[in-house]
Formats: sequence, structure tokens, C-alpha cells
Amino acid sequence: MSFGTLTVLGLAVFGGLIGAALFQKIRFPQVVGYIIIGLLIGSTGFGLVTPADVETLKPLNMFALGIIGFLVGGELKLEIFRKYAKQFTAILMLEGCAAFLLVGATVSAVTFLLTKNFNLSLATGIIFGAIASATDPASTMDVIWEYRAAGPVTTATVAVIALDDALAMTLYGLGTGFSRMLTAGDSSGILSSLFQVFSELGSSLLAGAAAAGLLILFLKWIRQAERAVALTVGLLLFSIGMALYLKLDVILVTMTMGFILVNLLPRRSDALLSMLRNFAIPLYVLFFVLVGAKINVSQMPGWLWWIVILYVLGRNIGKIAGCWMGAKISGAPETVCRYMGLGLFAQGGVAIGLSIVAGEYLTGIHLGNGLLLSDMIVYVVTATTLVFQLSGPPMVKLALKLSGETFRNITEEDIMNQLKVADVMKNKTAPCPEGSSIAQAVAYFTESELSLCPVVNADGKVTGLLSFDSLKAILSDRDMWDWILVADVMEPFREYVTLSTPLRTADDKLNQIQADAIVVMEDENSMTPAGILTRRELLREVRSRLLHGEPKEQIVQQG
Repeated sequence: MSFGTLTVLGLAVFGGLIGAALFQKIRFPQVVGYIIIGLLIGSTGFGLVTPADVETLKPLNMFALGIIGFLVGGELKLEIFRKYAKQFTAILMLEGCAAFLLVGATVSAVTFLLTKNFNLSLATGIIFGAIASATDPASTMDVIWEYRAAGPVTTATVAVIALDDALAMTLYGLGTGFSRMLTAGDSSGILSSLFQVFSELGSSLLAGAAAAGLLILFLKWIRQAERAVALTVGLLLFSIGMALYLKLDVILVTMTMGFILVNLLPRRSDALLSMLRNFAIPLYVLFFVLVGAKINVSQMPGWLWWIVILYVLGRNIGKIAGCWMGAKISGAPETVCRYMGLGLFAQGGVAIGLSIVAGEYLTGIHLGNGLLLSDMIVYVVTATTLVFQLSGPPMVKLALKLSGETFRNITEEDIMNQLKVADVMKNKTAPCPEGSSIAQAVAYFTESELSLCPVVNADGKVTGLLSFDSLKAILSDRDMWDWILVADVMEPFREYVTLSTPLRTADDKLNQIQADAIVVMEDENSMTPAGILTRRELLREVRSRLLHGEPKEQIVQQG
């Protein structure tokens, strides 16, 4: 029974957020909560979301994947690649190839014990090895963003998972070509497969570069932040749609867009990427819930779980050993050598996609017991994806925590989200009574560094504001100072904050009224002035806490 697309959307997003909150309580990454909820409502669980529903929502899934690719590309600064190109290349090649070799060898051995067919066993191992080299960027980046990670391990991880798709597809092209030669005697398989892979990679990069060029061209004409986000989303949708139509790699297309944008327009792109990340949160939730919902291993033969276990062990050992060797050879920091491999366990959509395509290439090949090679590939990769999606994010967190890189990428906004106006305001100035003379007001501004003063009536309630600008017209005529009252020149009272107002809200209000100071009230009911909050003291306190304040984990959790 299908509940309809809108119901499924609501169930996925709402349920995913609840799952994330529950798993964060027990200190698991939020993405695990999303996937668990997907398993519960999908084919493996209660069946509330059917395979047809997942297929219907595939465009939204691809949109989310495209945004993830764009944001990953936005993390890849050219100066970092110039500085660490040797490290990244060595780690990428060795972690990918080590996983390929270990998984390929173990799966080939088990398959040979079952089939006694060397060519078929070797072909099967090669396919699984190629798929094992891929790393899921989506769940890995979600953990990095959630825990505000920054440092050598984080930087290397982002770079490697960004390039892992290209390596996996190259190994896959070689693997499928060689497998077709072994199983069907097609000697042209390797060359044709490699040509197809490199054509797809090159076309994806060119398409992403063209889309990035258009985005940069239009951003030079559009200055409003909201319109810039709308333009970026529109161009991303168009680029993803064209990538699907032309059968290109969506992640590579959008990653290229983000990479070019952040390196050609660095200042403009920072704010744009931040706004886009906030905009995409519901899409992330939906994406990972649907990942869990579409995983179904209930029909898989029991003996295949032995291959799943060997695949998982071989891939994990390969990733860890490959990272360690690559980091050692390239002279990377010790934390990268020790812990980076733990952060590359995640396996997702790329692996499943490659398994489906491999199944289409290797049709009609029987392994015995009525099982086709194509079915075996899909079953095993689906099952291992389930294992890695549940275990991968916690291992990413562990790698970041052991390397001491969690909660190091803290921003001024994080500090503002933690504080209230009362934590920052120092100017507890006395207000000006309505009946005060201008001479008294001038004395106030002479003695104070402030350019704003609340005006109160006899009951102590704020009735208006007196600013230095409002006095300029009469400052030149000192004869008027004693007989003109503050009430005659005060400005209407409109905007204010209270001591309990979140600092983020106060900063937004200052930006909205384009002012450098705002009146602070004791509370909403009394309308009694407590003082003045200035932009200068707000920024000074936030930056001071950013450098020397509370533990950064506490800042993010409270924020």
C-alpha cells in the first residue's frame, strides 16, 4: 500500500529528524539515525515506504546527491591541493588499490571453492574489488559537518573521497572489461570499457566546468544573497538533469562546479555555500532515509553472508593499510597515518550503482544453486552497503575524535547561537528623562562613547530614542540648549531587544535596521531600559570567546 508522495516525504523527513535526535543522544552520528528510520519504514522493516515510492522520489534523491557533490567541491581549495598533492595522490591510489586487491582475492577464492571455475571466480573477484574501492562522500561529509571537524585528517579525507569516484570508476572499467574477456571471451572488453569510463569522466568534468562558468557569470550580476542561492539551486537542478540525460556522473559534475566556484570566487562562495548547506538540510534527511528504505536483503541466500563478511573485512583492512602506507610514503602527519583509514569505511550510492551496471554487463552467467552472477553482485553490495552505512559514520567520528579534530571548525555564528544579549552587553547606561534639557543631553553624549540613548517618561518606561545625529541640527545654537527639551527632538521608538534575546537575533536586528547600536530592555513586559548593545562590543565579545572561550564541543551542543 502506498500513502502518496507527500505523505512519504513528510514521514521520511519527520521520522529522520527524530531518529537523528535519538542517536545523537547516545553519541552516534545523526546520519545513522536517518538510515535506521529508513530501514524501519522501508522494505526491510514495516514496508510503509515501498520500492515504487523510492523510485518516485529518485529525482529528489539525485538533487540531494548533486548538492552534496557541489558542497564537497566547495571544500577543495586549490592551495591545499598544491601543498598536499603528493600526500593525497599516494593515499588515494594505495587505499583504493589495497581494498581492490584484498576484496578481489578473498571473493575470488570463496567463489572458486563454490564453482570450481577459475575464470568465473577471478571475474567475480575483480568486479567486487573494483566496487570495494569506492567511498561514499555523502555520509562521510555529513559527519565531518556535524562535528565541525578541521585539521590534517579532515583535509585529506575530503580530498580523497572527492577523487575516489574517479579511481573507482577507472578500476571498475578495467574490471568489467577483464571480466567480460574471462567469461565471454570478448578480448575487446577492456579497451571498450576503459574508453567508455574515460569518456564519462571527461564529459562529466567538462559539463561541470561549463555549468560553473555560467554560475560565475550570473553571480557577477546578482548581488542579493537570496537570489544568488535561487540561481545556484536552479543551475544545479539543470546540471543534474542534463547529467542524468547524458548518463554522466552527477557527483563529478556538481563537484567540479563547486571546486571551480570556490577557487575563482572565494569570498562570494563562502556565504553562498553556507546558505546552501542550511537550505539543503531537509534534502539530506530525505536522502539518507531513502537510502535505508531501499535496502532490502531479505531474499538473499544465507551462504552469501560469508562473502559479505569477507568483503567487509577485506575492504576495511585494505582502506586502513592503504591509507597508512600512502601517508607514510608521502610524509603525511602521524595522525593521518594512524586514523584516516577509519574514516573511509562508508559505502553508498556509487557502489550500488556500479553493482547494478555490472549486473547488466554480466548477464546470463550462472554460479550454481540457481543464482546468477548479476544477482550475487547486487545482493552482496546491497548487504555490505547496509553494514557500511551503519558502521561507517561512527568510524568517521572515531577517526576525527582520535585525531583531535572534532569541533575545531567553529564560526562566529556558532558563538552567537550560544549567547544571549545579557552575556555580552556592558553598556548599562542611565536613560534620559523626557523633561531633560538639550544641555543635559549634550553632557551625556560628551561623557559617553555611545551615540544612542533611550528616553523615558516619569514612570521609567521608554518612549523614544535620542541619538547624536538627532542633535546635530541644534548643536550650533547654544542659546537653544537650555529651553528645548529632549522630548522635542527624540526619535520614535521602534526596535529593541531584551536581555534574554539570543545574540544571533540581536545581530540580525542590527543588520535589519542598519544601525551600530540598539536599546536593550529588561524584559518584554516592563519596557524598562537595561542599556545599549553596540555592534562593536558584540563582535569583540564573540571573537574573544572564539579564541579563548568555552570548550568548542559545548559551544556547538548549546548552539
